[in-house]
Amino acid sequence: MKNFWTDLPRPFFVLAPLANVTDPAFRRVIAKYSKPAGPHVFWTEFVSADGLMLATPERKAKLMRDLVFSEAERPIVAQFFTATPEHMEKAAALAQELGFDGVDINMGCPDRTIEKQGAGAKLILNPELAVELVAAAKRGAPNLPVSVKTRLGYNKDILEEWLPKILAAEPAALTLHARTRKEMSKVAAHWERVKRAVEIRNELGSNTLILGNGDVKNVTEAHARVEETSCDGVMIGRGIFGTPWLFTGEEKNIEERLRVAVEHTELFEELLGDIKNFAIMKKHFKAYVEGFEGAKELRIHMMEAKDVAEVKSIVEDHLSSSH
Repeated sequence: MKNFWTDLPRPFFVLAPLANVTDPAFRRVIAKYSKPAGPHVFWTEFVSADGLMLATPERKAKLMRDLVFSEAERPIVAQFFTATPEHMEKAAALAQELGFDGVDINMGCPDRTIEKQGAGAKLILNPELAVELVAAAKRGAPNLPVSVKTRLGYNKDILEEWLPKILAAEPAALTLHARTRKEMSKVAAHWERVKRAVEIRNELGSNTLILGNGDVKNVTEAHARVEETSCDGVMIGRGIFGTPWLFTGEEKNIEERLRVAVEHTELFEELLGDIKNFAIMKKHFKAYVEGFEGAKELRIHMMEAKDVAEVKSIVEDHLSSSH
């Protein structure tokens, strides 16, 4: 088995899988503007393993588009959710066939429709099934490392019981979102629990790498979290909004930011325009266009745009009038 995790620098910084955010278009922009500084690992958005196995051919074709990636994004991990080991095994086999570098199992998503299936964060309440899913992914993709993303607990923090059970399944890496399912993102992440997770891992003599996740806005903060917890790496999520160059630690001027926003929009239309709603780009416009004079008016105009041609012309007008 080729395990890319063992070749990563220490500490390493990775990109969180965010639904309707870290799609193929945005990942390509991040790879262009952040590499080689990072992220050291990319994740796909999470994909339904049940959907891949049971959906109509049309629906399956759409799901497969979430599993498109470019060479610039390597190493890249395909993230799946399911409560059915057989589906996990087949999805992992598909990931191996498609040339992914790893498989990740979502055991932390609080979305109710996903929890109704017994998947996502619900797996914290069903450790036997969680362990079975890791084994199934390993059977399906014997040549790929299998990792897990989870939380401290469901209604309450049960890290002391939950973590040893999942570590017994020997995932290559485990990302710990330092909150419970109940807390969602309403409270500050409990990073002292990531430190405890590292201690538990060490006490058990496990080789699983521990990544911390929660409230990290930039690489400077990520380094500070590594210092205080001794975790192997940090996953950065929301900080990436509007700053695909985040992992370089650079700042961009207004014109550069707006040009990247246009480039991102072009890629979205090219790669996903036929299957995803253009409105998905609005949350990105909101993040790209803030913190400068005239940002509010420009943002309102961009939010009203129906396609990339309109976005382009709005941005060009703004840039020519502000020169």
